[in-house]
Amino acid sequence: MPAEYGLAQNYPNPFNPVTSIAYSLPQAAKVKVFVYNTLGQVVAELVDGDQEAGHHVVTWDAADMASGVYFYRIEANDFTATRRMVLMK
Repeated sequence: MPAEYGLAQNYPNPFNPVTSIAYSLPQAAKVKVFVYNTLGQVVAELVDGDQEAGHHVVTWDAADMASGVYFYRIEANDFTATRRMVLMK
């Protein structure tokens, strides 16, 4: 069981067109994981709901997205974190 909240760097990065995003929850929480473009617009909603404590992995298929930099953000209870990823086609 994880001791603290965490958001790992996506793998692979850069990616084409699928990547995996891992995160850890020390307790059950309402979790949101969104992907944003460089303008701050939400381009994908990967997770939005209650999840049990533990390690989780979600994948994002960006086949219909343009190459470039994207950001992914997690919100779980009072924890928030954001990381950068690069889509190269």
